[in-house]
Amino acid sequence: MALLGLLDYAGVALFAATGALAASRKQLDLIGFLFFSAATGVGGGTLRDLVLGKPVFWVADPTYLLICVAVGIIVFLTAHMIEWRYQLLIWLDAIGLSAYSVMGAAKGLATTGSPTIAIVTGTMTATFGGILRDLIANEPSILLRPEIYVTAALAGASAFTAAQLLDLPLAASSAAGIFIAFALRGGALHFGWRLPRYRPRPGRPADEALKTKTKKRN
Repeated sequence: MALLGLLDYAGVALFAATGALAASRKQLDLIGFLFFSAATGVGGGTLRDLVLGKPVFWVADPTYLLICVAVGIIVFLTAHMIEWRYQLLIWLDAIGLSAYSVMGAAKGLATTGSPTIAIVTGTMTATFGGILRDLIANEPSILLRPEIYVTAALAGASAFTAAQLLDLPLAASSAAGIFIAFALRGGALHFGWRLPRYRPRPGRPADEALKTKTKKRN
């Protein structure tokens, strides 16, 4: 359990850093940094706990918020020293995704005993913080990028859950989940790995489709 607690803190800190880096790209003030840091750091875990019907983790233990605040301040003071902030953001996001896919799956499995729910909560925990960060930053969503993202979290959560069902030690299960998630996401970033995309013609603009529907009714 100490290992899972460490993964929880690490995941929050890493996602908080990506939120603060997003704030630096928008040239926000310190409060903006803290808001982005906290929203990104605890977003995925908050959704997980609400779905599982558990007390929200950062309400039960405000240490998580203090971690987000500390990370936000550090990034506010140092972000200008980093030339390739976006590259750092996406790689920190990859590490956070890997840790949180395992942490979320572990909490889902411990709460419900269901492998299916564990995989869902692992994927949800690992991806929602990044999605929320892009939404509030008015950046193109990570979901719309062509390379693998959600699939990496899904694979990491699945690997951890399968290893636990095989009664492997917690450390081995966690290492397997983190390795697989990071290998997929890292490979996607470095080599451009992606899943096959929908190939038929794209959908028409909404206005055009509505006009056509109206004409048919008339």
